[in-house]
Amino acid sequence: MTLALAPSARAVRLLVVMAVAALVVSSVTPAAWTVGPAAAGALALLVLVDGLLAGGVVAFRVIAADAGEVGEPLPIRIEAQLARGPRWTRPQASLATDPRLAPGGRLDVALTPAIEAGHWQGTGHPAPSRRGPAQIVRGWLRWQGPLGLAQRQVVRSVAHQIGVWPNIAPVRGTALQIFLREAGFSRIARRIRGDGSEFEALAEYQPGMDRRRIDWKSSARHAHLVAREYEIERNNQIVLAFDCGQAMCEPIAGIARIDRAVTAALTAAWVALKAEDRVALFGFAAKPLVMSPFVTAPSQFRRLQAAAATLDYHDQDANFTLAMATLSTRLQRRSLIVVFSDFTDSTGAEMMIEMCAGLVRRHRVLFVVMRDEDLDAVAGGTIASPGDVARAVTAQGLIRQRAVVLTRLRQAGVRVIEAPWQSIGLRLVETYLAIKREGSIG
Repeated sequence: MTLALAPSARAVRLLVVMAVAALVVSSVTPAAWTVGPAAAGALALLVLVDGLLAGGVVAFRVIAADAGEVGEPLPIRIEAQLARGPRWTRPQASLATDPRLAPGGRLDVALTPAIEAGHWQGTGHPAPSRRGPAQIVRGWLRWQGPLGLAQRQVVRSVAHQIGVWPNIAPVRGTALQIFLREAGFSRIARRIRGDGSEFEALAEYQPGMDRRRIDWKSSARHAHLVAREYEIERNNQIVLAFDCGQAMCEPIAGIARIDRAVTAALTAAWVALKAEDRVALFGFAAKPLVMSPFVTAPSQFRRLQAAAATLDYHDQDANFTLAMATLSTRLQRRSLIVVFSDFTDSTGAEMMIEMCAGLVRRHRVLFVVMRDEDLDAVAGGTIASPGDVARAVTAQGLIRQRAVVLTRLRQAGVRVIEAPWQSIGLRLVETYLAIKREGSIG
C-alpha cells in the first residue's frame, strides 16, 4: 500500500488566480514583484499543512464475491478507515478491473460515513458483460484535508479474481415456474397418461379427450367408450449446440448474443433434466471446441453451467460443415439438436442450411435465432435524409435475406424459433415440451 499527497483542484485554481494577480501587480508596481512568489509559497505551506491534517488511512478493504453471472449486478463492497475520522471529508474510491466487469476497466464507488467515527463504506454493483475469469487488480482511495487544498491518496494491490458464470436467473425466477405450471409440466415430470407415443393403458373415455384415441374394438366389448392412454418418452438425448463465432459475439442490448443464447439454453436444460431427459453441450467456431458428457439429473445441472462457462468468444466465422459432421459422428442414437446461431452472409447461410438438412435425416433439429431489433428499428425508422433512405433499404434487404434463409430451413425439416432475446428462453422451453409431447425425439 502506497500513500501520496498532492494539491487538490481547488489549490490549483487558487494558484492560477494568484499567478494572474501577481502578473497584474508586477506590471503596475514592479517593486512589488515579490508578492507573487510569497503568495505561492504561502499556498504551498497551506497545502502541506492541510495534507497533514487530513491524516492517514488505517484500513482499506475490497470485499467481493468469488463468482458472478453475466448481466447480473455483482456487489463489490469497499470499506475504509481514516486515522482522524473527519466528517467533513468525502473519500472517493476507484477500482481497476477487468473490462468484462466494468466498462473501460474502471469502477468508481461513492463512500458514505458508517456508524463508527472515521469509518466509511460503499458498494458498487457492476454488471459483468462477458463470461470468464475477471480480476480486480488494484484500488485507489482519495480524500481531502479540512481546507480542501490537499488530497491524500492510497493505492492498494487487490488481485482478487472473480469467475463470471453464465446467467441462470430465469431458472431461479418465478416466471418460469408459473409458465411450467400453466403448461402442465407437472404431468410431464411424472408418468403422463394421455399424451406421448408409448402405449400405457386403456381408460374410460372422458369429455375433452382426443376422439382419435378411442379404441373402438375395446369400446364395443365393454359396451362403453374406452380410450387409449400413452406415456411420454423419457431418457431422450438433448444436445445444445452453440455457434461461438463472430456473428454470435456481437452484442445485443449490451450483452453478447452467445451469452443470451447460453441463458436460454440452460433454462431449457433445467426443464429437460426435470423431465428425465439427458442433456449435453457442444460448442464450435472455426473448429469444434467443447463437447460435454450427457448430464442425467437435475442435481448435475452445475456441470452444464460449468461447461457453458468454458465457451469462449471467437472472431472467426463458424465452420458449420466441420462442426455438424463432428457432432453427428459422436451421437449414436436419435437426438434433439438445438442449434444457437446467426448468419450475416449468404455463403455461410448456404452451408448452414446444407448441414442442418443433413442432420434432419437422423435427428430432430431445432434452430434458434434472436431477432435483430436494431435492424428492425433501422428498417422502420423515420426517413429524414438520403442517408436514412440508404440505411433503411439495406436493412430491409437484410431482413428479407434472413427470412429466406429461415424459410429454407423450415422447408428442409428444421424447426425454427425466431424471437426477441427477452422471450427466447420461454419460447425454447415451450417448443421443447411440444416436441416431447409429440414423441418424435427418440
